[in-house]
Amino acid sequence: MPEIKLPQGTINYRDSGDGRPVVFVHGLLVDSTVWRKVIAELQSDVRCIAPDLPLGSHRRAMDPDADITPRGVARLVGDFLAALDLEDVTLVGNDTGGAISQLVALDHGERVGRLVLTNCDCFDVFPPKEFAGMVKAASIPGALYAALQPMRAAAARRTSKAFGGLAHEIPDDVTRSWVEPALHDAGVRADLVRFLKAMDKSITLDAAERLPGLAIPALIAWGQADRFFANELGERLAATIPNARLEPVADARTFVAEDAPEALAELMRGFVRERAAQAA
Repeated sequence: MPEIKLPQGTINYRDSGDGRPVVFVHGLLVDSTVWRKVIAELQSDVRCIAPDLPLGSHRRAMDPDADITPRGVARLVGDFLAALDLEDVTLVGNDTGGAISQLVALDHGERVGRLVLTNCDCFDVFPPKEFAGMVKAASIPGALYAALQPMRAAAARRTSKAFGGLAHEIPDDVTRSWVEPALHDAGVRADLVRFLKAMDKSITLDAAERLPGLAIPALIAWGQADRFFANELGERLAATIPNARLEPVADARTFVAEDAPEALAELMRGFVRERAAQAA
């Protein structure tokens, strides 16, 4: 994987295909491989760029003084776009990465031309109530490390309280690769703790108040079988962002890119082409 040095530290990223740049933003305790199926569908049409962000599954800890808060990670994504000199980016966010993508578009959006949000934190859901315990554990020394220990077992990772609730089926080797960095690297775990301790719905509520001023077009591709992010949240996002279109994705859970990659890729392909034609 290529790597790039940013003010916050060095990150790895995936970069494949040619054409208009599409940058994928993942959420907590996953990495860029959560987008692997969609990238395989799209890389013949667009340039697909997916950074491994410091959200607990990254392989390289950030600098000790790096700002690893939601707003700080949004700034990091903006710095990443600038470092690669990307323009007219289609920014795609999922889960926690959807909240980060909203902040990027609102606060560091000079290089962002379009926004795609799949099921994600927004409004007063940051995090979903089912994951509030993880946020609380981050404030108790050693508690998060202890909470992660069951994730060493594939069976535990498949449960509805873990990755099993986020997608219908994810290969065990993929979920193992997601949890190993936080289990084995204290620096990675420290980055995760810093982010979790800073999570608060006031951040996404503030973003929601500003979303009506977002001038770029948006696609809201919302999985309809999600137990963590209700369908109503996608409807509210589409109603709040002025130039947004809601596209329900049948039978997909939180990780729409895992459950319905072909459907999501087709929606994104049409969205990028439509906006490119309008720009021309």
